[in-house]
Amino acid sequence: MDAILLAGGVPDPESPLYPFTLGKPKAALEIGSKIMIQWVLDALEGSPSIGSIVVVGAIELMDEVRSSKIVEHLPAGGDMLTNFQLGADAILAHDPSADRVAVVSSDIPFINPQCIEWVLNTSQEDDRDINYCVIRQERMEERFPTSNRSYVKLKDMKVCGGDLAVIHLDLYRSKPDFWRTLIEARKSPLHQASLIGFDVLLLILLRMLTLEETVRKVTRRLKITGKGLDCPYPEIGMDIDKPHQLEIARKELS
Repeated sequence: MDAILLAGGVPDPESPLYPFTLGKPKAALEIGSKIMIQWVLDALEGSPSIGSIVVVGAIELMDEVRSSKIVEHLPAGGDMLTNFQLGADAILAHDPSADRVAVVSSDIPFINPQCIEWVLNTSQEDDRDINYCVIRQERMEERFPTSNRSYVKLKDMKVCGGDLAVIHLDLYRSKPDFWRTLIEARKSPLHQASLIGFDVLLLILLRMLTLEETVRKVTRRLKITGKGLDCPYPEIGMDIDKPHQLEIARKELS
């Protein structure tokens, strides 16, 4: 399976990470002997199930990053959705027969080949549009007790999102209305909430839905198919958004 590595994030002056990035891409943050994006690339490089990689964003790092699997490195397009579209177009240009793609964030330096293989193997026989990882609070806090992540409280568990998903490219090729709707909603929290449904949001807030029920209701509302993967690897959810999380990464990965 090919992969799209999203590296378009550049912290603005209001971001907690701005004093560390100073206008440069978050992917360029130094962690131990490598910049952050290189940790993710090394994990993808070491994963036997990953084929070609398209990097979108942090184009100024093109000559610095290393991976034998990179087939294209593109400038960022302005937001995450546009960056995915750029990556999907590049993957399909490289291999028109590609059916699914792994979408990975560049700010999860703890990721490793074992994590990636678990997600890809778990998704292998599933033909749904999206397979999305969530990590239980107890797993995250056992592995990263000071990470201070935010969690969604469901009926059966508390979870945070993971930054590795598997997306069926037919969702991109054959459902333009879905992508158009997402594009129109991306700058309006109210519109985003209406897409999911205020009734569903209320049920989530009241902790009346399990993970499976939440996924079923949200995907039905969006007219897509999907599955929430109860991922046993907290590394997939340990994205670096705050200074204390950067400190954890620098301490452990030095």
